[in-house]
Amino acid sequence: MPDVTTQNIRNVALVGHGATGKTTLADLFLFKAGVASRAGSVDDGSSLLDTDDEEKGRKSSITSTVIQFDHGGKRLQVIDTPGFPDFIGQMVGALSAVETAVVVISAGAGIEVNARRAFNAAGDAGLGRMILINKCDVDNVQFEELVGEIQETFGHSCVPLTLPVGIGSEFSGVVSTLDLPDEVPGDVGMDPAEVNQSLMDAIVEADEELMERYLEGEELSGAELSAGVSTAIASGTLIPIFCASSKTEVGVDELLDALASCTLAPGDVSRSMNSGEEEVVVDAGGDTLVGQVFKTRIDPFVSKMSFIRVFSGTLKKDSSVNVPRLGKPVKIGQLLSVNGAEQENVDQAVAGQIVALVKMEDLKVSDTLADDNGTKLPLIVFPQPMVGLAVEPKSQADQTKISGALQKIEDEDPTFRVDREAQTKEMVMRGMSELHLQVIENRMASRDKVEVVTRAPKIPYRETVSGSSEGSYRHKKQTGGAGQFAEVHFKVASLTQEFGEPDEFFVKANFENLRAFSYDDEHNFCFIDRVTGGSVPNNFIPAVEKGIRERMEQGVIAGYQVQDCTCELFFGKDHPVDSNETAFKTAANRCFREVFQQANPVLLEPIVQLEITVPDAHLGDITSDLNTRRGRMEGMDNAGGGFQVVKAKVPLAEVTTYSRSLSSMTGGQGSYTYEISHYEPVPPQEQGKIVAASKRRDDDEDE
Repeated sequence: MPDVTTQNIRNVALVGHGATGKTTLADLFLFKAGVASRAGSVDDGSSLLDTDDEEKGRKSSITSTVIQFDHGGKRLQVIDTPGFPDFIGQMVGALSAVETAVVVISAGAGIEVNARRAFNAAGDAGLGRMILINKCDVDNVQFEELVGEIQETFGHSCVPLTLPVGIGSEFSGVVSTLDLPDEVPGDVGMDPAEVNQSLMDAIVEADEELMERYLEGEELSGAELSAGVSTAIASGTLIPIFCASSKTEVGVDELLDALASCTLAPGDVSRSMNSGEEEVVVDAGGDTLVGQVFKTRIDPFVSKMSFIRVFSGTLKKDSSVNVPRLGKPVKIGQLLSVNGAEQENVDQAVAGQIVALVKMEDLKVSDTLADDNGTKLPLIVFPQPMVGLAVEPKSQADQTKISGALQKIEDEDPTFRVDREAQTKEMVMRGMSELHLQVIENRMASRDKVEVVTRAPKIPYRETVSGSSEGSYRHKKQTGGAGQFAEVHFKVASLTQEFGEPDEFFVKANFENLRAFSYDDEHNFCFIDRVTGGSVPNNFIPAVEKGIRERMEQGVIAGYQVQDCTCELFFGKDHPVDSNETAFKTAANRCFREVFQQANPVLLEPIVQLEITVPDAHLGDITSDLNTRRGRMEGMDNAGGGFQVVKAKVPLAEVTTYSRSLSSMTGGQGSYTYEISHYEPVPPQEQGKIVAASKRRDDDEDE
């Protein structure tokens, strides 16, 4: 076993769509390296990687898993990632910690949605890329056609480095296109010599000296070509394609040899960081510590584990390091070398290594660990969760545990978020899909013993008026002793968002007898005091404003926050004995409700800016569907690779279940993001339905 040095470490992520055999391949790596006594199996639950009960039950990965082993004089650290788009955050985190991504494609299924996303994400991160066509032993494989599809989709830099001997049940070996055999078997999938020509072009394109010698007819040595493959992968002129079967093990040894000899070394991928006022490139050979948390796992046995990729310097146990987000140093305790579900204590980790810290409760994904408190790596950018469910504890016992359980999941899953909606008074959990949220529910139940009830979240409508009205309300209540008396006169009117500066608009020229005003920027509301002759004593005016604001929060026509209006108090009456703050607050609440209803009340709905990435072939389906959702198209951009980005504004109520519909329309190939843009009036027919459904109870019932 070689010593672990930065020079002999190679970090690789296995990425791609689900059911392509990534985890089976990783289990096979451990067996071939002598780490495991047998090749684990996903199907029978013996995998050394998918050890979570949920993963065993689904027979598919949910979280990424780090394994490591030695091969060809190199320490290979491989991160196996989930293949389904629901768990894409695990893949994004893994790509931030490696230099090479192997995109695994099933020979029978071809290029699937997550293979495209993984390929593009790895390219955007500047990583070296390889493609593995796995499951070459399945029936009905058209190998040459699949290679053509890969080149058409991902570019002609994709060139086979190995070719299959036989295909389907006849798949018995592979042939190298770099080191051509003297005799080529008759049933090779493509002509090795022809592929060799494309391969040589891709290799020499990345090195001017090699290209010059090659064009002059000089024969290049095997060592030069092998080194040239790594250079070409790093520059992007070559994306080698390998073929294998993780089930029969054919082609896996050749892939392992390539992972040891051709993948990029730590430092081959340029990574920048902010250091004080300037941006500098991380030096993998430097002495200054720079590392980053790329994954968090809540382990039931060893508590919170923070996975660190060390990019520079040495991370040592029992040392103190700076975490810029916290603004203070933290003490490194236990340092673990992780291999699947196995952990081993280590004293230090050099640049290139991946290790885990235990019970570092303050650490979060994306945190930088550094010697210098001014050093900070860019945050890892995760996709925003779009699918939401309102959640509440199932029982009183769950009430006390739900916050802690949800916090744990937020810590370990950057694509999961919990919002407490002030408007609807709901706790809403958001994830990448309905399946993602279902898995989270199951995890809370099994790990934290917390059961929850979920439902579609309420839409945060708002209320306003489109006209103006005046009115009054007298509150009079007589009991055995002192009673309650207050009378107020209001004018309620619409207030446009573009009225200008408050100090310039709310003046006596616009509001007769104006004495004072109080403007609320958040809800675009202004309370205006126009009282004359002391008809409402000054000491009761704050109670009047408070009663109005309470009613605005409660809503008037359907129970939603009121915004975009003014309320002018211009007259009132009091009683020397029976008037008090409570009476005026109650009178204001009731008066606002009555006058508001006479000023042409309108329900407003949130409109979102929606961006949908879809294959060209499904563009018509998407635009037609948007029309049925009251959407307004705003344009399209070419996303490359046969995809378009459609931009539209759509009511939020129409996209709460869009994830399911988009997946159905595009065969799982579409994705989308949205953010709240503004509020618009709800169409009258829709407003009637919402108001009827709200079934608000009249306040008079509380008297």
